[in-house]
Amino acid sequence: MITLNGISKSFKVAKRSAGLRQAAKALFVREHTIVEALRDITFSIGKGEIVGYIGPNGAGKSTSIKVMSGILVPDRGSCEIMGYTPWKERTAYVKQIGVVFGQRSQLWWDVPVIDSFELLRDIYKIPTQVYRANVDLLTETLDLASLLPTPVRQLSLGQRMRCEIAASLLHDPQVLFLDEPTIGLDAVSKIAVRHFIQTINKEKGITVVLTTHDMNDIEALANRILMIGHGRLLYDGSLGELRRRFGAQKTITVEYREHSLPVRVEGAELLSWTAERAMFTVDTSRCKVADAIAQLSEQLELVDVAVEATPIDEIIVQLYKEHSL
Repeated sequence: MITLNGISKSFKVAKRSAGLRQAAKALFVREHTIVEALRDITFSIGKGEIVGYIGPNGAGKSTSIKVMSGILVPDRGSCEIMGYTPWKERTAYVKQIGVVFGQRSQLWWDVPVIDSFELLRDIYKIPTQVYRANVDLLTETLDLASLLPTPVRQLSLGQRMRCEIAASLLHDPQVLFLDEPTIGLDAVSKIAVRHFIQTINKEKGITVVLTTHDMNDIEALANRILMIGHGRLLYDGSLGELRRRFGAQKTITVEYREHSLPVRVEGAELLSWTAERAMFTVDTSRCKVADAIAQLSEQLELVDVAVEATPIDEIIVQLYKEHSL
């Protein structure tokens, strides 16, 4: 479905020091530096996958998406998506993909949303029957009925993003590129967008490439993670594999009948203790959570027990640190 092989892309960036003298000098002599945004990026994505594409700011995520969507031409390497080379067969290719950039709009700012949809229908030459069926489906699943007659500039960010996603799917694309689709959204809007992405992936088999800094989006949606840093692909695997590598620590919080002296649990470290509540951290590679709880129940009259896994954000931070990002 999607195959990148040895994709590299660099940019020439002008530079100068601060100050009036340096500004005057730059009028006659410009200094440049070469920034390697992508270095030998190679991966494949199968049909129907939802892939989380992550990395710190400046890692090369958006550059990769622009190459895959045909906006940028790489310096070297090959990219084949659904049999197309994106930048060579762009007119035919873009009819098969949808793209959403969280900070840029494909909707016309001063006209109602439905007018933007009509313009997109003409641009993509969508058959009338297909267009109407898709508008009805997207309106229902994304709750757009009250938004369609509203000018885009009057929409909230969450409302606009729902409309942006709908606009990218009007022409029945096979691949959907989402670059920060939930940026700035409230919790309700994020959940609605996540649910919709899961629905179209399951019902229509759309392949989704998702770039985001919100690791909760990744945890909720992605079956696989690609991590890029310094322009290089550093990790390709599942979230479960990451949890096994970096998420061995579990936190156990217990409440119990009053007990003044701390108790000892083999294989666990005591984080805090009060007469009625304590927290332990357990390395599951050394001690099973069930064994730790059993030891606690033998020494205390337990009232409540809560077990928490390492948050996904902390796991990703550990992965970044491993690669010095």
